[in-house]
Amino acid sequence: MITPVSTLLKEPLQEKINQKTKPPGSLGKLEQIALQAGLIQETLTPALHHPAIIVFAGDHGIAEDGLVNPFPQAVTAQMVYNFLNGGAAINVFSRQHKLDLRIVDAGVNHSFGTHPQLRDRKIGMGTKNYMHQPAMSKEQCAAAMDAGAEEVYQLFQEGCNIIGFGEMGIGNTSSAALLMSHFTGLPIDECVGIGTGSNIQQLEQKKAILRQVQAFHPTPGSPVQALATFGGFEIAMICGAIIQAAEFKMMIVIDGFIVSAALLAAAAMYPAVLEYCIFAHCSNEKGHQAMLKYLHADPLLQLDMRLGEGTGAALAIPLVQSAVAFLEEMASFNSAQVSNRSI
Repeated sequence: MITPVSTLLKEPLQEKINQKTKPPGSLGKLEQIALQAGLIQETLTPALHHPAIIVFAGDHGIAEDGLVNPFPQAVTAQMVYNFLNGGAAINVFSRQHKLDLRIVDAGVNHSFGTHPQLRDRKIGMGTKNYMHQPAMSKEQCAAAMDAGAEEVYQLFQEGCNIIGFGEMGIGNTSSAALLMSHFTGLPIDECVGIGTGSNIQQLEQKKAILRQVQAFHPTPGSPVQALATFGGFEIAMICGAIIQAAEFKMMIVIDGFIVSAALLAAAAMYPAVLEYCIFAHCSNEKGHQAMLKYLHADPLLQLDMRLGEGTGAALAIPLVQSAVAFLEEMASFNSAQVSNRSI
């Protein structure tokens, strides 16, 4: 059960923010985050514990023939090994900002064997090709959502109350575009971006293929059916993880295009999840800006990033920590004996 965020403490929290030794509103979005943190945690003294990023990896049937992706599907597994070896951007940022990083095999088309840093939640060896059939069955989709929720449950049990999500999956910008088009009602051409390493010719081919996919599938009758039809195992796990995190009243830092597509599905199922979300950045992937507008989201950063992996969330979490820190540690006008008067 996801409950809307209580607003009972809104006025006293705002008063506490306004009484800090600064002009009203001068810390900009940090003030909004501080207010949101206090409301989510239902306290005038919010605190962040054990910040974490979960990266879910999965392969997509559409990527097997290379029609929508310039990189071969094998890159998904290769990048998972890079995560496990600590060599990817998300590893660097997580180490820098002391974030607990967890890597989950949601459904990569590769057998990794046992690895101490890899969490095995594999639903299948990649999804089916949605040019010919739904990407996954409803049962597989439900299993993926449950697996994502279980990963969040484990972190919550360890004391985590702020979390971000990342992904890896060659071809997953196509899934995200299809989900975006379905949930927002925007034409697919407005949702499709160039993706990783594509050129203009490949982009036009990608658009044409995704139009065929939409024509092939009747309109899915529910958010879960849409997720099963167009999604990936990693996207479905992120969707389930977001829902579980909101149920636990955690602060959820939303990354870029793929994670936002998972959020669209989660919000279609449980609209109140949006109240627990902080949007890390506006991706340079076409469609993300329109997606954020649809969600009435105001992202913290604009760095022209479109890497994925949860890198935007990893860079934004320290800003959330700063917002909570100023609320707790910054002197008030009274405590600092500083005059507070309007000019």
